[in-house]
Amino acid sequence: MRVKTLQQYIDLMEKTVAPRRQLTRDSLEGKLPEAENISKLQETFNSLNESTGENGKLLLHTDNGSPIEAGVDYEVSELKKDLIYFKDNEDKFIELLDDTLDNYRKQVVKGREFLRDIRIKNFITDRDGTVNNYCARYNTSVQSAYNAIFLTRFASSVENSILLTSAPLENKGLKDISVVPRDQFVFAGSKGREYEDRQGNKGNYPIEKEKQQSLDELNSRLKELLNNPENEVFARIGSGLQFKFGQTTVARQDINHSIDEQVSKDFFEKIKSLVKELDPDKQNFRIEDTGLDIEIILTIEGDDNGLKDFDKGDGILYLNDELKLDMQKGPNLICGDTNSDVPMVEKAMQLSADTMTIFVTTDKQLKKKVKKACKKALFVDNPDTLITILNLKSL
Repeated sequence: MRVKTLQQYIDLMEKTVAPRRQLTRDSLEGKLPEAENISKLQETFNSLNESTGENGKLLLHTDNGSPIEAGVDYEVSELKKDLIYFKDNEDKFIELLDDTLDNYRKQVVKGREFLRDIRIKNFITDRDGTVNNYCARYNTSVQSAYNAIFLTRFASSVENSILLTSAPLENKGLKDISVVPRDQFVFAGSKGREYEDRQGNKGNYPIEKEKQQSLDELNSRLKELLNNPENEVFARIGSGLQFKFGQTTVARQDINHSIDEQVSKDFFEKIKSLVKELDPDKQNFRIEDTGLDIEIILTIEGDDNGLKDFDKGDGILYLNDELKLDMQKGPNLICGDTNSDVPMVEKAMQLSADTMTIFVTTDKQLKKKVKKACKKALFVDNPDTLITILNLKSL
């Protein structure tokens, strides 16, 4: 099938979730992969290749017919790696990573030594950019099966494993694009404000009634704004429009910079005006702009009784109490890749000095910040190196 519209593209990637989940389960149970599931991934890979232009991008159309170029590096690369993993074997797959990733073997050796003889009690990790490669759109960033296998092997050797992300838990969220078995991980969305445990029980951080009403009004107005044909593209690129628990995210750009920069800035100004209209005294919302996403976050009481936005460190404290993680005992392993993940390390260290961290980054300033928060820190260049280290730790 030749992919012509953005929605066709999204639907195509969604159809890889089921076969990848089955391939993951079969592999973990020691069964041979079913040829039908491998064929489904091959067909998707072929469709993307046939539809991609010479520049390596898809020329797609939105609902109103507007053209948009979509980078498909993540989707094609992850499908290719899955196909090598299942058509050849794990050794061939590791050879591919070694051939294509700088410093791979050297960093894997360091990682094995870093975790040697340590039995992790709590493993808490960010997803995108940490244990999962980055994708230009969240709703097509389906987890690859090889990735799920490596992570699940490690999770089976750990008392508690938690995927903690800024994305929503469900409704085009973390659960929908994850391939790992549900009974092996706690899924924590919205920076840890909401979760589903390994038994399927759900919970969420309490929100004041008035603040929730303010967020509901904001979300309603944002829907109207993005239903306007001139703005609808922002619901399709990058993170799209995500209604999280206690937070809303809307994309204004993607990693391929598909949107004209001035158009992106103008849209950001519209969002700021809307938030100011709904919250003129800045009592309910804080805005964070990553350059790609606009994060609109409900405030909570800070340590000095002032207002602050809810961060992933607050999420860790909430989950520790709610799920009885007993992080005070350790050892705890925290993994991240950006500044927004540093509060996880800081709060984990407050709970227990028996905490270590692995960050996926080459940013020198971020490394300094992480080292300041936790002396037992290791840095690797990419997510595939990290999950290889975790996989080898479990063997």
